Amino acid sequence: MPPRDPGVLGRALCWLLGLAPFFFLSYGFANWYASTRGDVGSLVYDWERQMPLWPWTILPYWSIDLLYGLSFLLPRTRRELDAHGLRLLSAQVLSVACFLLFPLRYSVARPPLDGPFGALFDLLMGFDKPFNQAPSLHIALLMILWVAYGRYARGAWRWLLHGWFALIGLSVLTTWQHHFIDVPTGALAGWLCVWLWPQDRRCPLFGARLSADRQRQKLAACYGLGAALLALLAFAGGGVALWLCWPALALALVALAYLALGADVFQKRGDGRLGIAVRWLLAPYLGAAWLNARLWTWRRPQPDEILPGLWLGRLPSAAELQRSPFKALLDVSAELSCRSQGQAYRTLPLLDLVAPTAQQCREGARLIDELLPRGPLLVCCALGYSRSASVLAAWLLLSGRAADADAALAVVRRARPRVVLGAAQRRVLSALAGERDAARQGGGVGHVC
Repeated sequence: MPPRDPGVLGRALCWLLGLAPFFFLSYGFANWYASTRGDVGSLVYDWERQMPLWPWTILPYWSIDLLYGLSFLLPRTRRELDAHGLRLLSAQVLSVACFLLFPLRYSVARPPLDGPFGALFDLLMGFDKPFNQAPSLHIALLMILWVAYGRYARGAWRWLLHGWFALIGLSVLTTWQHHFIDVPTGALAGWLCVWLWPQDRRCPLFGARLSADRQRQKLAACYGLGAALLALLAFAGGGVALWLCWPALALALVALAYLALGADVFQKRGDGRLGIAVRWLLAPYLGAAWLNARLWTWRRPQPDEILPGLWLGRLPSAAELQRSPFKALLDVSAELSCRSQGQAYRTLPLLDLVAPTAQQCREGARLIDELLPRGPLLVCCALGYSRSASVLAAWLLLSGRAADADAALAVVRRARPRVVLGAAQRRVLSALAGERDAARQGGGVGHVC
C-alpha cells in the first residue's frame, strides 16, 4: 500500500462518527414511518416462494457492518477518503428517500430460529423491520465497499474478497431479508453513488453547464424521451418489464451528457478504460453503442492511411491492436473502452454525433504532434468517420498541410471516402483556418510541425 497522507486517519474517524449515527437514525425513522402506514405492499416474483432459508448466511450478512467501519482505514489520501465517505452518505440518503416515498415490506414470515444463528437473527430484528426494501441499502453499500476493498486487494486475497462479497450479496435473499427486486435496484443505487463521487476527478455534476448547441439539445431530447418511454413501460408492465428501468437509467445519464454534463458522464480514464461504475450503469447503452459501431463498419473494418505513418479508422479491439503495425493510438471516443497493447496511448473523449469545439480540435492536433514521432499512429473513434476525422482534418489545417477546410477534407476523403463531416464540423474547421491565417499575418507562430 502507498503511504497514508498526514491527517487522513483523524479525518476518517470524523467521517465514521458522523455517518454511524446518521445511518441508524435515518434508517430507523424510515422503518418507523413505513410501520405507521396501512398501505405498504410487496413486490415479489412467484419463483421467490422457493427461495431457501440458510440461517448460516446471517454471518456474511452481518459482516458488512465490520467491513463498513474498517473501510475508513483504507484511503491513503484526503481526496480518496472524502470520495468514499460521500459515496456512503449518498447511498444512505438515496435509499432512505426511496423507503419514504415508495415503502415496501418483505412478505414472507421467517420461522423462529434457535442457536447462535437464531441469536444473530434476534439481534438483527431488534433494530430492523420487514420494511426498507427497495433499493436494498445493504446491496448499495456492498457495491461501494466492494470498490473500496478491491482497490487494494491483490492475488489470492482478491479472489477471497470477491467470493466473500458475493456471499454477502446472496445473503440478503437467503436470510429472507429482501425480495429479489431489491438486489438489482440496490446495485444500481450503489453504482450511481460511485459514479457521482469518482476518486480521480470532480463530481460530474459540478461541471454541469447547459449546452447551447442545437444538435446536443436535440440528442438530449431524444435520449430523454427514450428514457421516459422505457420507464413508463417498466412500471406499466411490472414483473420482468421492470428490468427496463436499467436501460432507462442509462439513457437518462446519456441525455444528461448531451444536455449539460458533457463527456465527463463516461469518466474515461487516461488508460482508455471507462470507470467500473459507468460500465455497470450504462451497460445497456454501451453494449448497443459497441454493436452499432461493429455493424456500421463490418464491411470495411480496416483503417486507412491518410498520410505516411498517419492512419484513420474505427476503435480497434485488443486482438486487432496486437496484429496491427501501430506504435501509437489517439482515441477520441468517449463511450467505448480501449485496451492498448503496448502502444503509446492518448485519449480525448468527445461526444458522438456532435461537432468538436475549436479547443478540442486544437488539443487533438497537439496530441497528434506528440504521438506521430512514436511510429505509425492510428487516430480513431467508434466508426472512424466523424469525430476522429474532424480532429485529423484540424491537424492538417493547423500544421499547414491543408490550405482550408475543403482541402483538409479532400485529403481525408481521398483515403477514406465514407468520412462524414457536416456543416457544424466544417464551420469549426473554417474557424481554425481563419485563426491560423490571422496568426500568420500578424507575425504569430503557427502550428507547423
